[in-house]
Amino acid sequence: MRILTLTIMLLLSTLGPSLVIAFIGYGAVKALGRNPSAASRIFMTMMFAFIFAEAIAIIALLVIYNLFR
Repeated sequence: MRILTLTIMLLLSTLGPSLVIAFIGYGAVKALGRNPSAASRIFMTMMFAFIFAEAIAIIALLVIYNLFR
């Protein structure tokens, strides 16, 4: 039972940031299609959003690891 709980929690903690990264990428591609000259600003904003989403995923995985250690 403990392994199943751990697996579900790990899935949920990585699914959220993965969806955020997918939506950010989709939005960036749409924005570049509308205004290609703003590529540098779009890229910087996209990278910051990726970094924050990955940080949330890493923190969630560390918390889950420490809960089940």
